[in-house]
Amino acid sequence: MREPGRRAREEASPGARRERARLVSNRRSRYWSVARTVAWRNLHLAMRSPALLLPSLVFPLFFYMAFAGGLSTVGGLPGFDYYNYDAFQFVFVLLQSAAFGGVFIGFSIGADFDSGFTRRLMLAARDRSAVIAGYGIAAVVRAVLVWVVVFGIALATGMEVAGSGIDLVGLVGLALVVNVAAFFFAAGVMTRLRTLQAAPAMQLPLFMILMTAPIYVPRNLLEGWISSVAKVNPFTAIVEAGRSLMAGDPFHVLLAFAAAASGAVLLVIFSWRGLRKAEAAG
Repeated sequence: MREPGRRAREEASPGARRERARLVSNRRSRYWSVARTVAWRNLHLAMRSPALLLPSLVFPLFFYMAFAGGLSTVGGLPGFDYYNYDAFQFVFVLLQSAAFGGVFIGFSIGADFDSGFTRRLMLAARDRSAVIAGYGIAAVVRAVLVWVVVFGIALATGMEVAGSGIDLVGLVGLALVVNVAAFFFAAGVMTRLRTLQAAPAMQLPLFMILMTAPIYVPRNLLEGWISSVAKVNPFTAIVEAGRSLMAGDPFHVLLAFAAAASGAVLLVIFSWRGLRKAEAAG
């Protein structure tokens, strides 16, 4: 048996350190190789089958045209002090598309479980979290593509942007956090239920959160039960901060990022536990 001191010297030798570094590098390389494969497959399927991509694009465009176009007179109500109703609605549509963009990837996860692809991939991958990371990368890429299209159409139809470039970066960053949080929620649901038939379990909770935030008017103009719900809805702070960034007058931005980030952290744990359940189920 080797002496403890000798063993410690061998482990601290340059050769041993290089070997550990090589093993860590190989593990990272395999991890990102799996993540890239899953992300590329998802994006490739979306491009080849537009029906997979169209819902995430059509929904925000429909909501923007319906709200900003059909309800534009709301901007003239007494007490409505936002600078532009199109911009007021655009922020909500952007954050809504970020949330639903994360959830729509859950459809892909459920479909892959139904086909057996996800189970095979988890068997082949040493670190199964790389599979979830791949779906997450695809969710972010698809969401950004949708935002570019929606932002371009909003500008083309007369939306005014009062915020600076830094404000817009903050708005996009907030949307990214919302997208990631929604994705981990969808991943957590699908890794537990492992079927596309569980889609309503992803959509309904998110829909209830989004629809009880101040959508059509500022919070000070809400009345009745919706006003009480909006006050405790964490998405309210996110929407209001996003609108303040769009207007170039940042307000409670740190609170909004804290609400979104804390939700994302909790949902990472939710997703990780769901992944463990999926591994145990085989």
